[in-house]
Amino acid sequence: MKLSALRKTAALRTTAVALTTALSVAVLAGGAASAEPEKPSSVSSIVKDGRTWHLKVYSASMKRDITVDVQRPADESTPAPNLYMLNGLDAGEGTASWAAQTDALGFLAEKHVNVIQPIGGRGSYYADWQREDPKLGLNKWNTFFTQELPPLLDKTLNSTGLNSLAGLSTSGTSVLQLAEAKPGLFKSVAAYSGCAQIADPMGKQFVKFSVETWSGGNTANMYGPDNDPAWVENDPVINAEKLRGTNLYISSGSGMPVMEDVRYYTEGNGPMGVVNLGLGVAIEAATNECTKNLKNKLDSLNIPATYKFNPVGTHYWPYWEEALHESWPMLAEGMGI
Repeated sequence: MKLSALRKTAALRTTAVALTTALSVAVLAGGAASAEPEKPSSVSSIVKDGRTWHLKVYSASMKRDITVDVQRPADESTPAPNLYMLNGLDAGEGTASWAAQTDALGFLAEKHVNVIQPIGGRGSYYADWQREDPKLGLNKWNTFFTQELPPLLDKTLNSTGLNSLAGLSTSGTSVLQLAEAKPGLFKSVAAYSGCAQIADPMGKQFVKFSVETWSGGNTANMYGPDNDPAWVENDPVINAEKLRGTNLYISSGSGMPVMEDVRYYTEGNGPMGVVNLGLGVAIEAATNECTKNLKNKLDSLNIPATYKFNPVGTHYWPYWEEALHESWPMLAEGMGI
């Protein structure tokens, strides 16, 4: 074969190899591109019932829709700020909620504010859990509240972008953790009857009592074993420096019951009423000690806060409703109203 023919054949082979390689790359790239992309966080649906909007918000981190109820202000023509109202242990899934147990929504109906009421996350402390729990599922609430939900609400509600945050009992811990996770997102934070310390033996037992005994979860899936550094990393008292610059209202009762407390727990409840009264006394007394420890830490750092140490009071709703009214001016200041 002539030299020119050999060169032509070699060139054709080179071209064929190049085309085959390019085709293979294109096929592989096309296969990768056609893979199902991660679904982004978004507002899946809105059902309007008067001034109440029932939102379904898809959380990319938890891979499911989260129900978020919003009480809109009477005048929707101008942007309003957002007040996040977190519930306690049952996270609004049952009747132990701001909406069911208090007149908080009636009180706030007169204010120019979007009242944000997330529903879901029972026993989760609204935390980012390390692992999915067989009983309580996949929990990435810290991510949801600090990263996913705020921009979606700002867009959907045409809000001012200013936020305040209030929580009670277990969420009295959560609101401080959320404020520390993203300083500045929540300008004002109110914590009612929460135990801020979670990394010491007493604090861990309080968390385990709520998560394991009452909710059936496992704190090993939450923050790991007792010696896992995640307990320290999520302790609001240890990380109190991150609260600097946030308006704070912190309240607790002494645990001493008054007659209204006794009637609330015991009337019509038989022997269990006495047991529940004892629990209400013990829990509030414990949160009172936690709250004093938080105050000592904030004082040592010269971080100001408004405190309400009630000389009486057990662990139930009328005290938290009263605290909401008393902390409203501070919450409003954080929202610019």
